[in-house]
Amino acid sequence: MAVRAVVVEADGGSRGNPGPAGYGAVVRDPASGEVLLERSEAIGVSTNNVAEYRGLIAGLEAAAELGAAEVEARMDSKLVVEQMCGRWQIKHPGLRPLAAQAAALVNRFESVRFSWIPRERNRHADALANAAMDAAAGKPPKRVAAEPPREVAAADSAARAQAREVAARAVTRTAGTDPATTKPSWEPRPSFTATRLVLVRHGETEWTVQHRYAGRADVPLSDQGRAQARATAARVAELAPSVAAVLSSPLSRCTATAEAIAEALGGIPVRRQDDWIECDFGDWDGKTFAEVRDQWPGELDAWLASTRIAPPGGESFTAVAARVDRAVAALREAYPGETVVVVSHVSPIKLALRDALVAGDAFLHRLYLDAAGISVLDMWPDGGVAVRSVNDTAHLAAR
Repeated sequence: MAVRAVVVEADGGSRGNPGPAGYGAVVRDPASGEVLLERSEAIGVSTNNVAEYRGLIAGLEAAAELGAAEVEARMDSKLVVEQMCGRWQIKHPGLRPLAAQAAALVNRFESVRFSWIPRERNRHADALANAAMDAAAGKPPKRVAAEPPREVAAADSAARAQAREVAARAVTRTAGTDPATTKPSWEPRPSFTATRLVLVRHGETEWTVQHRYAGRADVPLSDQGRAQARATAARVAELAPSVAAVLSSPLSRCTATAEAIAEALGGIPVRRQDDWIECDFGDWDGKTFAEVRDQWPGELDAWLASTRIAPPGGESFTAVAARVDRAVAALREAYPGETVVVVSHVSPIKLALRDALVAGDAFLHRLYLDAAGISVLDMWPDGGVAVRSVNDTAHLAAR
């Protein structure tokens, strides 16, 4: 008999990493905690992460067999949970096909929520995985003791209270709202149903020409930058004659560019939004690239190597990405089927494009955005995304 909602607990591991590996998965009734299905398998020699993904896949397949519509997938693997939520990039090529297989399964349900749980709350799946690892190592099989039903989601239960605490720390996504888990399609979608973002980098400043880090310092447009803003305004009016809103970072180099665009669009008011402000470069603000390399060589190398590292006294790209993601999601919800112009800076625009293309962090260092360049992306309510142009500067060359 089909069930509406289930809890999937999954685990996997290897003895040696790589070594004899196996996985286990348990599907439970969320109200009673009753075990509905179990899955386990020895998978030969493999790694912990591969086994963990295989456990998740087996659990989701089992939930689909039961006809579930809603799934809460619980794992003690932080890596798998964060990658399936789209917060961590999948850098290892061996995990990408498994993540894609899991994402395809996610799309079969109405909603899937991923939660991290401590290992002691994943004992049943862990025991199944250990038995599978024993089998992979050629050891005699051990019987996994039957577990009595336990509360995992009953109203006002201790288990529910603990689940709330875990869920508060976990990041969750609903299937069909994340570009990383949206069902792929080659067929063009109708653009009139999409929210279109016209992302504009501000015009040139003196610091742009001098190759200085310009974060929160309020550096105004140069004469050349003001000319670029006027040219960009004319181009945006050609690209998007009907615009629902013009948003801007609160810094003057952006608001001046945005005001020129708004005027070309018939006097639309410019709304300032803090989430689109540039990354805070801390002690590096106002320094040239060469000065930072000379004075902070170790810190610069660390910053370039990881988006989680912030400049001294500044903000990491991971933090910037969180607020940009929040801003993009709000626009998708507030302006369905409409066009919005956003005037921002290099870092927020790069991060928005990285996530739209489901690209890795190396994308940030390989993409160049000119002053007053225009990028366009479409977003659909189900999470579908189409990047239509990146760093369009034809309007600058022609004027």
